[in-house]
Amino acid sequence: MAKNIQAIRGMNDYLPADTVVWQRIEGILKQVLASYGYSEIRLPVVEHTPLFKRAIGEVTDVVEKEMYTFDDRNGESLTLRPEGTAGCVRAGIEHGLLYNQEQRLWYMGPMFRYERPQKGRYRQFHQIGAEVFGLQGPDIDAELIMMTARWWKALGIADHVALELNSIGSASARANYREALVAFLEQHKEKLDEDCKRRMYSNPLRVLDSKNPEVQALLNDAPTLGDYLDEESREHFTGLCALLDSVGIAYTINQRLVRGLDYYNRTVFEWVTNSLGAQGTVCAGGRYDGLVEQLGGRATPGVGFAMGMERLVLLVQAVNPDFEPSRIIDVYVIASGQGVQSAAMQLAEQVRDAAPTLKLMTNFGGGNFKKQFARADKWGARVALVLGEDEVKAGQVMVKDLSRGEQQTLAQNEVAAALVTLLS
Repeated sequence: MAKNIQAIRGMNDYLPADTVVWQRIEGILKQVLASYGYSEIRLPVVEHTPLFKRAIGEVTDVVEKEMYTFDDRNGESLTLRPEGTAGCVRAGIEHGLLYNQEQRLWYMGPMFRYERPQKGRYRQFHQIGAEVFGLQGPDIDAELIMMTARWWKALGIADHVALELNSIGSASARANYREALVAFLEQHKEKLDEDCKRRMYSNPLRVLDSKNPEVQALLNDAPTLGDYLDEESREHFTGLCALLDSVGIAYTINQRLVRGLDYYNRTVFEWVTNSLGAQGTVCAGGRYDGLVEQLGGRATPGVGFAMGMERLVLLVQAVNPDFEPSRIIDVYVIASGQGVQSAAMQLAEQVRDAAPTLKLMTNFGGGNFKKQFARADKWGARVALVLGEDEVKAGQVMVKDLSRGEQQTLAQNEVAAALVTLLS
């Protein structure tokens, strides 16, 4: 007997019971994005490897350890996308969407990173992201954050996420800070773990991100990035904070927040939660004004964020017991008797024509009324349409509200309107 083939570790199946929850959450996210004027862009899953090396940085964990990279049959190095911003910028340059234009784009789909799978973090994971091009003031940074705050309210998780903010300034400001930080770390090299020692010269700002408690304690005496900010970045950050204050969005300034990708400048932010055990990042992003030029386009300011869907779904399910996924179906058509199945299928099509937003399923495979009502309940239907030989002859149908137990008999041409009223 052949051995069963199973899914690759860290690349999961999402079954119908899962996808109905995902669809409900995705629908809320998309509705809010549309209300702010964002347009969807769909991007390839595979890109040329140099795109990510140039955008993310050669000495980041993503590029050094986590990318799924392979040579195709022509010997070109290709990579399964580990994040969405680089591909979005590449598409904007390639199709002439960016220079001297304002664009508000969003995307959703699978990303890939080779890391140890754990709850909420997988090798194939899903992100939704938003990117804005052509605007450089702190007002658009603030609106992006306001939009994410609206997501949390709509999903019922606003009390379980907290906003952390920082400014990492300009490239020259970071270069000055980098010198001071490296000098400090060299004085305390014996207290650093091997990972931090490796990063100390290649990417010292990532030492600020260390999860090692001893390193974090050491950093209490380290120079702070805020002391090295250029004046324009300082003004930008002050403006951002003032706008968030004006709409009542609370935040904490975290001067160790730097983000893990090299393309960021000025604003960086994370929404974090403690409601899934250890603190975890739910949504993160910031400004990347140099990335378009770095990837071959003309200088264009940019700002955006991305959010992991797996962790968001876990959070919603953990803290919002009132969250209800979309029903698989609203209406179940029950039929029994000689020649009634054909009439039931015709009725179902008439209802779909008249009320296309209703989710309607017709019983197949026979069975008595008791069995068919049990199937309606299994599928979560709120209403059953019941047809027997008498109803077919009379051109009628019995409409039964399964949650209340109430029923009424209507002419078949009245059913669609009655269902819309009943289910609204």
